[in-house]
Amino acid sequence: MDLFPIFLKLTGRPCLVIGAGNLAESKIESMRAANGKVTVIAPQASLRILDMAASGEIEYLQRPYAEGDVQDYFLVVTATNVPAVNRAVYLEATSKNIICNAVDDPPFCDFYFPSVVRRGDLQIAISTAGASPALAQRLRKEINAQLPLDTGDWLTDLGNLRREVVAAEPLNEERKLILHQLAQREVCGFDQCPSRTLAREHARTNPLPQSNDKAQQ
Repeated sequence: MDLFPIFLKLTGRPCLVIGAGNLAESKIESMRAANGKVTVIAPQASLRILDMAASGEIEYLQRPYAEGDVQDYFLVVTATNVPAVNRAVYLEATSKNIICNAVDDPPFCDFYFPSVVRRGDLQIAISTAGASPALAQRLRKEINAQLPLDTGDWLTDLGNLRREVVAAEPLNEERKLILHQLAQREVCGFDQCPSRTLAREHARTNPLPQSNDKAQQ
């Protein structure tokens, strides 16, 4: 199966979850972590989901799924314990060109939830296309054990330094090379950080061209 790997922006987008048990909890929390606007429909809900609804993190509609519920949603997840309901949700969603995931039912999924290793803005997602979630979880644990805990902080400093380089140098091979060099170095937030000093020295030898206005002054 050929899958298109993608990191999707969900901020403010309406997301629907059918079902409110243990299967649904982690899916809801992952969408909320991406700032999706989540609505849950189910006759009953777990205590965790009820707490999220009570605090205003999600909207909870206490009733069974009904045809037409998926209308106007950007993304749909169905996680009930009734396969026929999950498949009905999936078929309705796909008929309206809405991407849908039927939890633990790979043939009825447009996408899969990967196992994810997180360090700040760094995310490493692992997918087996539904073939073995257990393998994906094992690999996640192995990568997580090897990745330093401060990688997220380092990435934040590296991103800030990258923006400085992009603002100071023209788009060319020299800029590409210095960015690759910086990605292999220790980077800190201090003004006199050796990597920041290296970037400034490089910018002096590879400056942005002056605009016509400045050249005529």
